Amino acid sequence: MKKNLVVALVVLLMGGVFTSAKAQENVVKVNIFSPIFKTLNVSYERKLNANSSLQLGLLYTFYSPEDASFTGIGVTPEYRFYLSESEAPAGVYVAPFVRYLNFSAEGTDFNGDPTKGSLSILGGGVTIGKQWIFKEKISLDMFIGPQLLSANYKQTSGSGQSDLDYGIFDGFGVRAGLTFGFAF
Repeated sequence: MKKNLVVALVVLLMGGVFTSAKAQENVVKVNIFSPIFKTLNVSYERKLNANSSLQLGLLYTFYSPEDASFTGIGVTPEYRFYLSESEAPAGVYVAPFVRYLNFSAEGTDFNGDPTKGSLSILGGGVTIGKQWIFKEKISLDMFIGPQLLSANYKQTSGSGQSDLDYGIFDGFGVRAGLTFGFAF
């Protein structure tokens, strides 16, 4: 993990050295950190003008911490303001976003009996990042920022009160990622 973080920081510090002079209009990318959380996270970014773009992220997860299981989908639209001299979608950016997640959740009640429910999460935040376009085709995008999520759990089966811990999806947190993709 430390090795990956060091590599990511070196790439970030290299700045715009490898950024292509010709910016592309579209970028399709995959978050390479998401498999750590048993998630597939794919994004599509579309350039609006020289300084901005829209991105839509879709995810599917089957995350299973300890005695719980979350399976479902999510969507994260964001608007990117590019701050660097290079043309969007390459360079440094700030991106406000909203996020909606809808999961089926399974766990146990306080007696150890199985429970099931649905978990809806709504939130938003802002990220700062940098995206490079190599050889006018390959994208590398690093981002990090705060997010605030609000979760609503509704138990659909089980006789006792669930002890399901969905705290990772509720409250203040950090959204971060490293994506690899194809620009066209």
